[in-house]
Amino acid sequence: MAAPLELSCWGGGWGLPSVHSESLVVMAYAKFSGAPLKVNVIDNTWRGSRGDVPILTTEDNIVSQPAKILNFLRKQKYNADYELSAKQGADTLAYIALIEEKLLPAVLHTFWVESDNYLTVTKPWFASRIPFPLSLILPGRMSKGALNRILLTRGEPPLYHLREVEAQIYRDAKECLNLLSNRLGKSQFFFGDTPSTLDAYVFGFLAPLYKVRFPKVQLQEHLKQLSNLCRFCDDILNSYFRLSLGGISPAGQEMVDANLQKLTQLVNKESNLIEKMDDNLRQSPQLPPRKLPTLKLTPAEEESNSLQRLSP
Repeated sequence: MAAPLELSCWGGGWGLPSVHSESLVVMAYAKFSGAPLKVNVIDNTWRGSRGDVPILTTEDNIVSQPAKILNFLRKQKYNADYELSAKQGADTLAYIALIEEKLLPAVLHTFWVESDNYLTVTKPWFASRIPFPLSLILPGRMSKGALNRILLTRGEPPLYHLREVEAQIYRDAKECLNLLSNRLGKSQFFFGDTPSTLDAYVFGFLAPLYKVRFPKVQLQEHLKQLSNLCRFCDDILNSYFRLSLGGISPAGQEMVDANLQKLTQLVNKESNLIEKMDDNLRQSPQLPPRKLPTLKLTPAEEESNSLQRLSP
């Protein structure tokens, strides 16, 4: 009997099994390869490190990062690439590198750096799945981490300023989407009729960008103009994720999404209120503790009290 495979990942919304790209890459690959994953969705009771998500746990191993998890699954004989030729395998590596270099920075910016998207969608969604008081801290740290990751790869000469970096990463992302669209063409998947690792990566990064409802939709609008990539995401959702993690059909997802939006707005308001209360407490003058007066007994009262304690 094979060892159980448990995947800890961020949960879903907007008709997606997960809104987290890297979690979605692993989930899609597991579906394509037939790996029997037990999915543990992170919520506000989770006590592990969220920085390493997704995490694959077996009886003897703990593996994080999509590339390492996929390699581990291949060693367990769950291989979605067994029909690929050597050239197709090389093309897979090249396109994954392209996605991580050209598309990932813009996806991070859309979710974590663009202020309207972060404050109205990303922050409340993730905060609702993190226990208090970490829900007030971790989303901000994740946002700063995303910005640092963008600047680390793109904040070099001649792009010194954030606005210049933003313009460049969106140009690169649109170019990457165009290349992926041309490569896919009219095919169902990138290498024919069978999904592979490249399909898992493309789906993982495109589906959240395609489905999550953002107020600022610069890159999303460009993606929706590429009908074959949108059809690609829809086909995978319908074929492999017909039921969401909560067992909800796509037909009932709209109501779930509406309730989720109300919940995230409420969490956001409560977080802001708590932050203001905390600031007010810090700024308010601190009064010294009051000393209670000490009552002294007269000699006659002390003698009477002593006699009472000695009496049976």
